[in-house]
Amino acid sequence: MIRVCRAVLLGFVLAIAVVGLQAQDGFIFKPGPPAPPDNHASTVVELRNNDVLAAWFGGTKEGASDVVIWSARLHGGAWTAPAELVNEHGVACWNPVLFHTRDGRLWLYYKFGKSPSTWQGARRWSSDEGRTWSARERLPEGILGPIRAKPLVLDDGTVVSGSSVEKDGHWTVWVERSVDGGRTFTKFGPIALPETLDIPDAGALAAAKETGPAVSDADEGVKTRLYPPGPTTVGIIQPTIVSLGGEHLRLYARSKTKAARIAVADSIDNGVTWTQASFIALPNPSAGIDAVRLRNGRVILVFNNSYNKRTPLSLGVSRDGRSFHVFKTLEDGEGQYSYPAMIEAKNGDLLITYSWRRQTIKFVRVPKAEILSR
Repeated sequence: MIRVCRAVLLGFVLAIAVVGLQAQDGFIFKPGPPAPPDNHASTVVELRNNDVLAAWFGGTKEGASDVVIWSARLHGGAWTAPAELVNEHGVACWNPVLFHTRDGRLWLYYKFGKSPSTWQGARRWSSDEGRTWSARERLPEGILGPIRAKPLVLDDGTVVSGSSVEKDGHWTVWVERSVDGGRTFTKFGPIALPETLDIPDAGALAAAKETGPAVSDADEGVKTRLYPPGPTTVGIIQPTIVSLGGEHLRLYARSKTKAARIAVADSIDNGVTWTQASFIALPNPSAGIDAVRLRNGRVILVFNNSYNKRTPLSLGVSRDGRSFHVFKTLEDGEGQYSYPAMIEAKNGDLLITYSWRRQTIKFVRVPKAEILSR
């Protein structure tokens, strides 16, 4: 079985090379055979020469033994053929995260294991913007690295990573902090959501009652699967962190709760200590989100604007980091459009990647002018 899967993945790379390169906005690779059937959890980074590098995990099915980390580069207006970046040889890879530290080193953090409850953290680094990579390095016991979204790198070089743990039916957020470029880490947590705050509004109550057709693994990307609010408070995971100025940081987290909304927590000492979590008004169907604070001070969130579906995928803007106005919809069709990654480019544009029906990874550039008009 593994031999067959590897042959399919090799055919995927060769076919992409033959088909040709994709345009800037749109699919990074063509969906459907011979591409792996499941492609998810992308990450994106802008390189020094203005190229864009994306990575994601792909294989026969999330958690399968053939799932590896892939990457592709946007150069000269076209995407290169996807190339295998990490292979844990029979153990599934998950949730790659690309980012630069202040010394210019490009990092790839990722997880591997059979399921989130058994994840271990690992990483590689590159000194030539992803042309070549170091050997794989396991993270210290108890450190997972940025769990899905990019970390926040402070002006002094401190790396503040949002992490989380899914174990024994509970979800909790942790923050991992390194002041020496990742040589050592300190942790704060768990950051949880008090059950007394988990109160569903009318939208969440209606979503909890909604029913839909059963969706199999084979067609869950094409058909709209429901992710209804939970009957109990499971918790929060996958935080994304922004600076609100000074030493005030805020994290935004995915939630699996009765309220089915995005959760936030705050730090006023550059991420050393944090409050417990509370909700903001935006819905969350237990789906990944990402956030950036623009150089003009506004905060942008990319999220699924629904209590129970991973569609639509929307952009919201805020002046205070708490009250958001939706100003653009990236996708609103049937299926799921999920796990977005987002950065502000050097020219002020937003660069966004996300899972398109889990069949491929889509790239979108939102011009600076469109953002400033909001």
